[in-house]
Amino acid sequence: MTQLAGPTTLYKPLSPVDPDIATDITKFEEMLADYQSGRIDEDVFRVFRLNNGIYGQRQGGTNQMVRVKVPYGSMTADQLDLLGSLVEDHSRGWGHITSRQNIQFHFVQLAEVPEVLKKLASVGLTTREACGDTVRNVQGCHLAGACPSEVVDITAWAEAAYRHFVRNPIAQRLPRKFKINFSGCATDCGQAMFNDAGVVATSRIFNDGSVEHGFRVYIAGGLGTTPFPAQALEQFTTREDLLPTIESILRVFDQTGNRDNKLRARMKWVVDQLGINEVRRRILATRRLLPASATWPGGIPDVVGEWGDTPAGVAPGATPTPVGHDVPVSIGARTPYERWANANVVRGIGNGTVSAYAWCALGDITGAQFRAMAAVVRDLDVEIRVTNRQNFIVRNLDENQLPTLFEKLETVGMAKPGAELSRDVVACPGSDTCNLAVTQSRGLANAIDDALEEAGLAEVGGVRTNISGCTNSCGQHHTADIGFFGAERRAHGKAAPGYQMLLGGHVGQEQVQFGKKALRLPAKNAPEATVRVVSRFAGERLAGEAFHAWLDRSGGASKVAVGLKDLDVFPTPDDAPDYYVDFDETGPYVAEIGDSECAT
Repeated sequence: MTQLAGPTTLYKPLSPVDPDIATDITKFEEMLADYQSGRIDEDVFRVFRLNNGIYGQRQGGTNQMVRVKVPYGSMTADQLDLLGSLVEDHSRGWGHITSRQNIQFHFVQLAEVPEVLKKLASVGLTTREACGDTVRNVQGCHLAGACPSEVVDITAWAEAAYRHFVRNPIAQRLPRKFKINFSGCATDCGQAMFNDAGVVATSRIFNDGSVEHGFRVYIAGGLGTTPFPAQALEQFTTREDLLPTIESILRVFDQTGNRDNKLRARMKWVVDQLGINEVRRRILATRRLLPASATWPGGIPDVVGEWGDTPAGVAPGATPTPVGHDVPVSIGARTPYERWANANVVRGIGNGTVSAYAWCALGDITGAQFRAMAAVVRDLDVEIRVTNRQNFIVRNLDENQLPTLFEKLETVGMAKPGAELSRDVVACPGSDTCNLAVTQSRGLANAIDDALEEAGLAEVGGVRTNISGCTNSCGQHHTADIGFFGAERRAHGKAAPGYQMLLGGHVGQEQVQFGKKALRLPAKNAPEATVRVVSRFAGERLAGEAFHAWLDRSGGASKVAVGLKDLDVFPTPDDAPDYYVDFDETGPYVAEIGDSECAT
């Protein structure tokens, strides 16, 4: 066993290291040396660096963000231990779970990146194609294989897609990034409905009563400043055709994506230009001839045969905990453990196990918390995945292990009840590190959490809040029940931080509904606006009613916004100077926007 520098952290390095990852690191060292000596220019090195998951940040200079690919969110204890050491030795003491199930950490010095990559490789982790115009991290439902509602366990399918596209020659210099998501049922916890290629497990019944499990593939969804809902490619895609179908979508994108204008280069703009019928025709025609290509992935992938894809099923006589947006949670005077178990545990899986969320505030994890989660995996002999709402979920637990898990999580501040519920606000990094952001979205997220806690609404189920620091929707504000995106405001002759509030975003049942604009607000009033909406929803909802259904019944976003109009007021700078200072800042608000590598 090898001990890393820093706190006592033991992990088992892979022997030997994956040769493909080792080759990537050698190439990075060579390119870095050429860049530092002036043999290659900035633009060439930037493209190479991004394709290897190393991203510049607002602070400039040699500060880098390192993004680690975590396909479908699955992690081992050794990987968690290693990350605990890395964030302390090379970053600012903590890492961050992204809404696409990556792990990233900031303020890594460029000269240290090769060492970081080597440490990651020692436990089988890579940053390859976590950024850049490539196939990004393959997402999958974090409850895959542990969900009582799933049709197919998509775990092995997501793994197969990851293996097929990483380092694949056809996926290296795309017109723009390409995102793939998997969900095991129509609940769509994997969020397939707003991605370039979204896969939802389904089934079809033949006349003789037999059932075939397969998939419905959706294409050309996307968020950003102009969100597009994904559209079905065909009614049913067989298991044998799934990977060839995804590759065919990628090939059509590579051939038709706009290489002259990055702002209109995503798959959604291909459909906007050519029409969905023509895009469907091209994809299906490409798939028909794909067996003649050198990259044809074959039929059912070997890893699916090895791991299996049988759904978890429902335990006999069990009433499964609902999965997704509409989790009802009662509020009352209970013990901390009871509150946590009521809010954070998913039950009813066919094999009798349970799953439990570990809360990560704003998706942030300290070195100590990484190590604590590694200890949970080893001590309780369980699995762990990261979720697209920036938490961990511990899987394959026995019912009698829940009190022990709660104690372990409480020790490191991860047992807060309400992970994935109202207090669990998703936020992009905002102007903390991003050049495009105009507001401190993370600061607002903390303020909303505090306001909901104070109002006794932090554990309300069925309502989710997402925040982006600009219009680009990295915080996925379009898809949340309550969404905010940052905007500069002018009041009394001064610049001030503000937000546009949206209401009614929803993903599920193979549909996506983007939030509608409600009203603009000073940043300092956004927490109060959230409390009012959540309070009204909690008081008026019918039994089991989803937020978007309540919103429709209440007259929609514009009607609900009427009760918030008094919040769209800026006091004078003399009366309330804090309105002109953003969250987590000390000086007067200034909207500073620079060139962002996510748009290059």
